[in-house]
Amino acid sequence: MDDFSSISLLSLAMLVGCYVSGIIPLAVNFSEERLKLVTVLGAGLLCGTALAVIVPEGVHALYEEALEAKHHELENQKVKEAETGPEVSTVHEHDHSKLHAYIGVSLVLGFVFMLLVDQIGSSHVHATEDPEAARAASSKITTTLGLVVHAAADGVALGAAASTSQTSVQLIVFVAIMLHKAPAAFGLVSFLMHAGLERNRIRKHLLVFALAAPVLSMLTYLGLSKSSKEALSEVNATGVAMLFSAGTFLYVATVHVLPEVGGMGHSHKPESGAAKGLSRMEVLALVVGCLIPLVLSIGHQH
Repeated sequence: MDDFSSISLLSLAMLVGCYVSGIIPLAVNFSEERLKLVTVLGAGLLCGTALAVIVPEGVHALYEEALEAKHHELENQKVKEAETGPEVSTVHEHDHSKLHAYIGVSLVLGFVFMLLVDQIGSSHVHATEDPEAARAASSKITTTLGLVVHAAADGVALGAAASTSQTSVQLIVFVAIMLHKAPAAFGLVSFLMHAGLERNRIRKHLLVFALAAPVLSMLTYLGLSKSSKEALSEVNATGVAMLFSAGTFLYVATVHVLPEVGGMGHSHKPESGAAKGLSRMEVLALVVGCLIPLVLSIGHQH
């Protein structure tokens, strides 16, 4: 199968899998208590996914690319030696300490990017509404926008991986994306339901999120020339894109979703007495949500 067919199939699988898993909370009618539990579970899934799946997979893709490049370089050197006789070795040693720098820079840039987007968005909303309504509206928009930016970066990572013609990198990136897109879609929809968005609008949010990665992966693949593909391979673009998207995902999970869920049981009115935190069942749901992606990532072998 050629690269274009494989990227098309992978993109279609991503779109369908993401939309179907996101529609589950909408398809079932939950009572208010059940909806709270589902929302907390979704928040746990988002946080566990960010920490246990996306960051390790980004690091893995980074090192996988470096090892593939080194392997190709050694192969080319052997072919040259076979044709012209033994020469002084010119194979470049890949400095893995540079890869460590890529990891930190990519994560921080993704986090800071979402922070700036959040601040710009909330400053526009604050001008027109009262602070509490503005914060809630900003939270809904930023959560969806953050996950869409994250999904778009995932799409770029998959498109860049497909353009390298390295099947192992393609499959690693695809499995990594599918492992976290399903829990992310579930978490996004349950969070938006808790935030009180109408169902039709939630479906639109979900569709935009589901489309972001497939569309960007196709555009990245089709938009790269041969020289660009070689240049991307040199700078480990797949791993960097995945780690950047991990930074955006971490921001959404920790700054918006977790505080929102943590404050669900709290009352903002002083006259209503003592504020209560999450119930035991909700804490259990949060922990289970965090652990599910961890179990999935341990269970899948490359």
